[in-house]
Amino acid sequence: MKLLVTGGAGFIGSAVVRQAIAAGHSVVNLDALTYAACLDNVASVADAPAYAFEQADIRDRAALDRIFEAHQPDAVMHLAAESHVDRSIDGPGDFIETNVTGTYQMLEAARAHWVRQGRSDTFRFHHISTDEVFGSLPPDPEVKFTETTAYDPRSPYSASKASADHLVRAWHETYGLPVVLTNCSNNYGPFHFPEKLIPVVILNALAGKPLPIYGDGSNIRDWLFVEDHATALLLVVAEGQVGRSYNIGGNAERTNLELVQALCAALDAQRPKESGSYADQITFVTDRPGHDRRYAIDATRIRDELGWEPSVTLDEGLAQTVTWYLENEAWWRALQDRAGVGQRLGTGS
Repeated sequence: MKLLVTGGAGFIGSAVVRQAIAAGHSVVNLDALTYAACLDNVASVADAPAYAFEQADIRDRAALDRIFEAHQPDAVMHLAAESHVDRSIDGPGDFIETNVTGTYQMLEAARAHWVRQGRSDTFRFHHISTDEVFGSLPPDPEVKFTETTAYDPRSPYSASKASADHLVRAWHETYGLPVVLTNCSNNYGPFHFPEKLIPVVILNALAGKPLPIYGDGSNIRDWLFVEDHATALLLVVAEGQVGRSYNIGGNAERTNLELVQALCAALDAQRPKESGSYADQITFVTDRPGHDRRYAIDATRIRDELGWEPSVTLDEGLAQTVTWYLENEAWWRALQDRAGVGQRLGTGS
């Protein structure tokens, strides 16, 4: 396929781009190169004949029309989004503009392209979303998010993604646009921008700084290795049922405290301190407003219908992630001067 990947210079998007090229697809990477994007993420495929890059804003309809006309994609994988909850608390407007208005413009540009193609049965618009649209779960381990869980977003970020999900479904029902949707759990792995929990912990640990954990550390997340996620996304865009959504999870629930302790253990094993453990640097800080207590994904549908399951355990993935950050200091050092990196965000309310 020829894939138009939005946000392909970001964390998850770049993993999709790298895997898609390796699998023999052609890829057009559309990215505005905002603060969390980095073209070094796709440097390994930048010279591939099947790769093209377009710098554009997904809110710019004229630019989108030009890109669709020039490249004639078979499918869109829409990952471009503002995604940091803490930033959404301090500045929700950017999240509405990018995640809602940007998705609307993508849908309209894709619909116009699809109509010009003669409403091809093989065209797909794949919208990539988050489990945070479902809100917060009780502690009962038997209760998990399914594809039919009612939406209950609690932050400006999750509300903007929920809005985008609704737009995608509406364009399918109203206009017949062939769409598929996915909602994933927390991703981690190489090239993770250093404002999210796992890279913050790794880099603070190496710098001898406190390892901040919100509240008492009891909030629970399901963790998904980014390469596993990319594999699932490429499977869904190729084989997913039109109009259907698929939850993608890592089958790896941990409290935030347990996660940070596991990261410290991986760092202790790979780059031990002169004395003590990196866990000695753990510090509890004031919780963020509206912090959801628990997310957990039931990924039965994608397993039963498409045969996908995560291949990397959390311990394996954390070890690989620590190794990658230790071996790629030049990558993360170049990002540490970007706006908001290394600062406590999300206290604006």
